[in-house]
Amino acid sequence: MAFMQWHGGPLPRDSRVYVAGHRGLVGSALWRRLRAAGFTDLVGRDSAELDLRDARATAEFFAGTRPHAVIDAAARVGGIAANAAHGAEFLSDNLRIQVNLLDAAVATGVQRFLFLGSSCIYPKAAPVPIREDALFTGPLEVTNEGYAVAKLAGITQITAIRRQYGLPYISALPTNVYGPGDNFHPEASHVVPGLIRRFHEAARDHTPVVHCWGTGLPLREFIHADDLADACLFLLDNYDGDGPVNVGTGQEVTVAELATTIAGIAGFRGEIHWDTSQPDGTYRKLLDVSRLTGLGWGPPAIALPDGLKATYHWFLDNQSNYRG
Repeated sequence: MAFMQWHGGPLPRDSRVYVAGHRGLVGSALWRRLRAAGFTDLVGRDSAELDLRDARATAEFFAGTRPHAVIDAAARVGGIAANAAHGAEFLSDNLRIQVNLLDAAVATGVQRFLFLGSSCIYPKAAPVPIREDALFTGPLEVTNEGYAVAKLAGITQITAIRRQYGLPYISALPTNVYGPGDNFHPEASHVVPGLIRRFHEAARDHTPVVHCWGTGLPLREFIHADDLADACLFLLDNYDGDGPVNVGTGQEVTVAELATTIAGIAGFRGEIHWDTSQPDGTYRKLLDVSRLTGLGWGPPAIALPDGLKATYHWFLDNQSNYRG
């Protein structure tokens, strides 16, 4: 099987780049960043146009469009409740999406591929800050096991492709991502958009108490989607290594501190009650980002308080899309 060769250095800005999942939180940020960087031939399809779980449809799309580079930001995602309730679908859908994308990329000679995993695929008891070599060293957090196993399979497939075909495909492991374009569904959202919606509605309705899951004590690291997109482009331009690269900020806050900050932004002045009968998830997941910073990226441009304010105002401008 013959392939075109990538000779290192920045991707040519006239390269055809397919952003899988380009309407999602991360995908839309990638689209903005690539446009700002001067890319002139971006390709995107929403799920109504292309179901990436369909191997035949995905192969036909690649054969017709022939992208030079692919960024896989397409995934079925959700918070603790969604993962716990739909673990089988999270495993099945994500496996099919990434296998179909990577098989089609290899078959059509895609030169560069960036696979996006997640910090939640690390073992539950991994030493903190978490280094990339902690992958596959212990049991996973049970509340998101299906999603994590699928993403671990994607990391493994990237490695196998590099070894078998010599293709410069790479992977990155972002910490918790937030920003404009997030999913603010009351049951299927991650922690930041979920809290934004909950405190906004409580302030609007003059609700005296907001109930939040867990103890509020776990520590979490957050990165704005625009900073993640900048790091992804940096890696595509500068990195061709066998192992995945953590993408984070190196800073963490407790979930309780996060909730208090968002409550203040939303104008909620009532009481926050922590329901300790509900799970916390992994206590601490701060990433070691020395591999990324050693390559020359950083620091992130958007501080968490500023990013949360901007995300809240984006939600206000777009909340008609989130009536679920």
